[in-house]
Formats: sequence, C-alpha cells, structure tokens
Amino acid sequence: MPAIAKNNDVITVIIIFAVEPERQQELIDTIVEFLETTVKQQPGFVSSSIHKSLDGVRVMNYAQWKTQEDYQAFINNSEVQAKGAKLSQFELLDSHIFEVVISKPDNHSPKITKGGFLTHLAEFRMKPENQQAMLHLAKKEIVTAVQQNPGLISATFHRSFDGTRVMNYGQWRSQEDFEAILKKPDFEIESGYWVGLAENEFHVYEVVYTQPTD
Repeated sequence: MPAIAKNNDVITVIIIFAVEPERQQELIDTIVEFLETTVKQQPGFVSSSIHKSLDGVRVMNYAQWKTQEDYQAFINNSEVQAKGAKLSQFELLDSHIFEVVISKPDNHSPKITKGGFLTHLAEFRMKPENQQAMLHLAKKEIVTAVQQNPGLISATFHRSFDGTRVMNYGQWRSQEDFEAILKKPDFEIESGYWVGLAENEFHVYEVVYTQPTD
C-alpha cells in the first residue's frame, strides 16, 4: 500500500479535479480506467491513490513516481496521454509536483488505504517567496495540533517544487474529530497562522482506490 514519509525515495504529484457531485463517480471511474490500462505500466510509476471529497465536488489523485524525469516523460508521451483523453471532459483544478518536508508524529509513515482514515487536504497557495515562512509556521502549529488532538493520526506537509503550493495531507479518526479542530482560534479562516502568507482551501476526502491495491 502507498506510504508517505520524508525519506521516501519518490516524488509526489497531487492532482485535483473539480466536478459536479452527480459526475463524481464517473470521473473516478475514468481515472481508474486510465490507471489500470495505461499509467501503472509506465516506467517510474510507483503508486496512485484516488480520493473523493465528501461534499462531492472534488476528486484528488495522490500519485508517486520514482523521479521527476519519469513523470515528465509520462506527461510528454503523446500516445500515452491520448489514452487518457476522456479526462479532458473534467475540470483540472490543480496539479503540482511535491516533496514531503514535514511529517508528524515523528517516526510515523502514514499508509494510504481504501476505506481507511478520513483524509483532510489543506491547499495553501502562495507566492514562491512566502513558501519557506509558511512551512516554518506550519511546523510549529502542527506539533501543537498533534499533541492536543488525539483524533489526528498524522499530518504531512508537502512543498511544491515551483514554490507556489504547500499541501497538508492529514489523517483523522473521524469527521467529528476533524470538525472539532476547526472551532479553535488558530484554525479559523480569517485568523489562521497562514493569513498574510497564503490562501487556504480545504476539503475532506475518503480513499476509494489505490494502486498498488491494499
């Protein structure tokens, strides 16, 4: 099963689609078909984990590749991309290449499993010059969050290579545990630690598919 860790010898690609709730399952099926028939056979492919948002408006693919060069070769292969042409029917909202830079608790490598923990993906968008400051504050805040919230299983922050994104992939025991932290002052949209450095949007997901399978 896919694992997330700072010492993973992989690069991470996070791809987010916006979708109408009534087409969310159609999009998931289209992605899975492309993965099964084409993507998993490509050189350098490591894993893919498909998540659907509980509100029905997002589908997220958390993918891992051996190297950035492998992923770019996949993207630049016109024959391969033609086989995934049906995905162009859907809105590609965001796609960036990342590395894991913060993982809490220490010495814990979260596993991505179908039907496992609830996933919270916090999307921070920023100017490249603000990325390092954002990560510095995030590291301080997440240590406190893990200590004070037993329902938070793990939190891993990813920085995009282009400097414009920081993503926090968090795993929670339940939706109730996650919603409890939103009531705390440090995590309010108007006054969160990221204000002045980044814009923040988040969705809550469940994992519906992994490749390799669990």
